Amino acid sequence: MAQDYRRLADEIAAAVADGRLKPGDRLPPQRTYARRRRIAVSTAIRVYGELVRRGLVVGEVGRGTFVRAAPPPPGSALIESAGGATVDLQLNYPVAEGQSELMARELRSLARPDVLGATTGPAAPEGTDGARRAAAGVLARSGWSPDPDRLLFAGNGRQALAGAIASLVPPGGRLGVEALTYPLVKMVAERLGARLVPIALDEEGVRPEALVAAHRATPLAALYVQPTLHNPLTLTAGDARRAQLAEAIHTCGLTAIEDTTWAFLAPDAPAPLAAYAPERTLLVDSLSKRLAPGLTVGYLVPPAGHRETLAQALRSGAWTAAGFASAAALRWSESGVVAEVAGWKRTDAELRQELVRRALDGFDVRTDPRSYFCWWRLPKCWRAEAFVAAAAQEGVAVTPGSAFAVGAHAAPDAVRVGLASPSHRELAQALDRLAALAARPRTG
Repeated sequence: MAQDYRRLADEIAAAVADGRLKPGDRLPPQRTYARRRRIAVSTAIRVYGELVRRGLVVGEVGRGTFVRAAPPPPGSALIESAGGATVDLQLNYPVAEGQSELMARELRSLARPDVLGATTGPAAPEGTDGARRAAAGVLARSGWSPDPDRLLFAGNGRQALAGAIASLVPPGGRLGVEALTYPLVKMVAERLGARLVPIALDEEGVRPEALVAAHRATPLAALYVQPTLHNPLTLTAGDARRAQLAEAIHTCGLTAIEDTTWAFLAPDAPAPLAAYAPERTLLVDSLSKRLAPGLTVGYLVPPAGHRETLAQALRSGAWTAAGFASAAALRWSESGVVAEVAGWKRTDAELRQELVRRALDGFDVRTDPRSYFCWWRLPKCWRAEAFVAAAAQEGVAVTPGSAFAVGAHAAPDAVRVGLASPSHRELAQALDRLAALAARPRTG
């Protein structure tokens, strides 16, 4: 079926190219097209999504899908986002083919004046009962489901992290983090006046004994961890390690901020740390990766007794979710759009990992077959910053290991390669270029 929808998209693209379909022409509704071609509506949605991705058509809510007056310049959006590079493997926002059409259908009811008026007013971090129940359903995993009454909402995952850190770490306080960690946490902590303390890692993430030693040396205010599909190393802690980490948190009297942003790609992973230490874990997540970063919400599940403090931090930082975004998230969650698109992205991530295996075979690449990124330790002849600069000359943007290193922790000569943003064809070509570059003897 994957090839069928592309073949159908090719047919429409050919009609645009030879003038049978002219700028401004309206394509038939997706259900009509599906009936005419005797295909499933879901396949028709993917056909139209592919045409949108190619820049050949544009969808207008309530009106239909139209042939564009002029296609955008090839690679123009990628060039802008990558700072000059043709293919951006730094930004890492997955977009599933057909997701815009699914999302748009659920937004139509929000355009009614009476509904729009209600959703554009002030929003509270507590949200509504319906929104909390729907969010709990999105976050639930095997072995764990959050209490809807504890849930809070932020504008996005980044704001959720900011609120979590602000509520737990006073200015000048010490926040334990993985020695290689999500770069945004470094920036948020600096803005909030928190001092980062790198905690040593092994093959399953944070070492519990290293956490206890760091806290005993100089007390920490909190801990930030990514136990599932750690960014950038793609590590996932097993059941035993999560239980050990929970015990270490109890021993230290700490609260852990657990980031599960990428965990939706690994539904078979162990339950979150919040299941092992519910009274000591503040879980944060969002719809940014599941759906789209431009219209999203952030989720927070605080431990008992911490909800009001966290809600106040969200209010004071202006990190609460917008009413319209919250209403859209509710519809997407209840209608099954979130679950369906997340499933598409899990399949897509596996396909992209296969491209990594083909192109980077023989190199020192750490990854997970479910992940949208990989960690590449470069050949000895390359320094990370030099490789990043050379890759940019080849038209590919990647992230150096130094972006993830904390404090005096040595930055490895490695790069993180984000796999989510370009098309499969663009990604395959970019990986081939990177492989050829890495294999090239470096002079000077």
